[in-house]
Amino acid sequence: MKPVVARAGRRIARLFLAAAFTLPSLALAQAYPAKPVRWIIPYAAGGSADTRARQIVPNLAEMWGQAIVVENKPGAGGVLGTDIVAKAAPDGHTMGMGNFAPLAVNPSLMKSLPYDPLRDFAPVILLERGPLVLMVNPSMPVKSVKELIALARQKPGMSFASSGNGGAHHLSGEMFKAMAGIDIQHVPYKGGAPATTDLMGGHVSMMFELMYAALPAIKGGKLRALAVTSSERLPVLPDVPTMAEAGVPGFESSNWQGVIMPAGTPKDIVAKANAAINKILALPEIKNIIVSQGNQVGGGTPEEFAALIRAEIPKWGKVVKDAHIQAD
Repeated sequence: MKPVVARAGRRIARLFLAAAFTLPSLALAQAYPAKPVRWIIPYAAGGSADTRARQIVPNLAEMWGQAIVVENKPGAGGVLGTDIVAKAAPDGHTMGMGNFAPLAVNPSLMKSLPYDPLRDFAPVILLERGPLVLMVNPSMPVKSVKELIALARQKPGMSFASSGNGGAHHLSGEMFKAMAGIDIQHVPYKGGAPATTDLMGGHVSMMFELMYAALPAIKGGKLRALAVTSSERLPVLPDVPTMAEAGVPGFESSNWQGVIMPAGTPKDIVAKANAAINKILALPEIKNIIVSQGNQVGGGTPEEFAALIRAEIPKWGKVVKDAHIQAD
């Protein structure tokens, strides 16, 4: 009987040891947040990341009964603000927006980064995916992606506009160029608005634009939408096919954004933040805002957001490498 008693004793000891580590962690999560939380936005005020954060934060502050201080820290393509989150104390009192460019594109676009997107963050949740739409001037003699590809093969050197080098607009165009096997030339602008203006003026041939920015011109008949870059059709443009449906299978692109904390943040705190933001994303007023802008509501687990980041880095790294794209 002695070996049995000894084994039982060891099991009890392990249970006590596990409880010794688990109980403080649970207590920490229950007490969190214990002070005001910093919410870092790696872009300037007024942009899509800033707008979405300021829609989420008031609800979160009310749920937690604690102040959340929003700080815009733009610079270096989102790197500056993202690095502030990476270097913060991992106690859950610093969190911020984790965006497509700083986490998925910049690792291959820039020569060096002050953080590692896979090691220096605790992904919390995906807030939304922002699909793009491929559009042309209505005077173009094409009404489908297949017709656009055929025309591009007849007339090599057609141009596609973007909001700047290395952004979602540019990368989507380069991926289209490679997957469709066509010769189209990139024309970068200093922002999406001037690029769209030149497209409406017929100075460039085509453009991938974010949905919220493209919708007014499309619905006003000033530009023609050929396809959306999401995996499924969007409620705001239900008659516009996806790129896969339009003849480019496997084509998917979105300017996503989520929430991140520093690596090492206790999992119970990450889980608490995830659960709270999932509830906020399910609120009708929040869902309606996101969907009405042509975006797709996020949500899900921290693990699912982490998996998205892991998958996006090599995907866009290949596009950057094959197209020989360099940061400005």
